[in-house]
Amino acid sequence: MPPAPADRPTERALLVIDVQNDFCPGGSLAVDRGDEVVAAINTLMPRFPLVVATQDWHPRDHVSFASSHPGHKTLDVVQAGGIPQVLWPDHCVQGTPGAELHARLDASRVGLLLRKGMNRALDSYSAFFENDHTTDTGLQHYLRGLGVRDVVVCGLATDYCVLSSAMDACRLGFRVTLVTDACRGVDFPRGAVAAALRTMEDAGIRMAASPDV
Repeated sequence: MPPAPADRPTERALLVIDVQNDFCPGGSLAVDRGDEVVAAINTLMPRFPLVVATQDWHPRDHVSFASSHPGHKTLDVVQAGGIPQVLWPDHCVQGTPGAELHARLDASRVGLLLRKGMNRALDSYSAFFENDHTTDTGLQHYLRGLGVRDVVVCGLATDYCVLSSAMDACRLGFRVTLVTDACRGVDFPRGAVAAALRTMEDAGIRMAASPDV
């Protein structure tokens, strides 16, 4: 579904975060039950005039890969350009099957596919800014240009890219809703998902189940 014309304000947008093969069961960085979000998201998309999906799209030597840091292992935390960086298995490498959107996700409804994490030296959890919190992806300007005021967030993973995207949307002045049954988390370190939900609630982000959105 293409975005609404500029002369017809859209007001509401659904932001679908990183529902990619590598984050689903069988992927290199699988989120437990990550594929369960697909059905809920597919029911949500027809309710929105604009759907934006994000896609991690990393070069093969990306800074977030443990393989790029000899002597370190997955889940170590290092400093990368002065920014704390969790090291992950190689994932969502540009052009590979793992980087593709989940096959059951109704991609025909996506009006904008935003690829992030393409700078090998800088990770990008948020749909709005890279992890230096300065480099702008341009999404905020795209949404404002269409008249979007409400951003509804779902996808993977609750405690990383979903959290960062929702919090940035809130800080940028959008009214934000998190669809709780259309998200799954890594939960690293243990308790991170619960902490992420508290952080979002404390920021004024509304929590809702998909039937109530």
